[in-house]
Amino acid sequence: MRILSTLLLCTSIALPQVATDANKGYKTKEGRERVAGTLADPARDERQKPNELVAEMKLERGMSVADVGTGVGYMLPFLSRAVGDKGKVFGEDIQTDFLDKAKTRIATEKLSNVELVLGTENDSKLPAGSVNVVLVLDTYHHFDYPEKMLASIARGLKPKGRLVIVDFYKSAGPGPGHIRLDREDVIKEIEGNGFKLLSKSDHIPGSQYIAIFEKL
Repeated sequence: MRILSTLLLCTSIALPQVATDANKGYKTKEGRERVAGTLADPARDERQKPNELVAEMKLERGMSVADVGTGVGYMLPFLSRAVGDKGKVFGEDIQTDFLDKAKTRIATEKLSNVELVLGTENDSKLPAGSVNVVLVLDTYHHFDYPEKMLASIARGLKPKGRLVIVDFYKSAGPGPGHIRLDREDVIKEIEGNGFKLLSKSDHIPGSQYIAIFEKL
């Protein structure tokens, strides 16, 4: 039994992180530069439908909103305009080179209500109890430690705060193994970590869904 326990422990330690395949392109500076090019592509508006997404989020003037996994800051101008000068936007990412590009976007577009946050694989580092709505756009499948990230997002949300997940259907993902869970399993995982589902729908039919949760 002692040998079996040791083997099981070693096996659990050796298991890969859940988003290993999805995060391959982010491991080197060159890889992140390639990703950054796609994130900043002007044609992304047509594919991503950012204005429709902001409408689905039901943001109001004066609210505080966080973009977890902001990358180069693609959504920051849309979120900034939605909450207005008296609102607050946090742009979070774990890659400093992405945040440098987001900082340039903030300066270029004069987004005075945006603050950048350097998170970690385990923690979004959002200020506790500070945010009305958290957006996780095309990023949930990159979480290596979803339970810990969801816990940190919950800490950052105000009471009854909302979590908005936009991600790919598994069948429409970039490649085999890239998307860890399909929509219904994502919903189960998030509901098992301190949230309840408010709504789910297609964001881009056949490609992406949007699921909105409330913090319990």
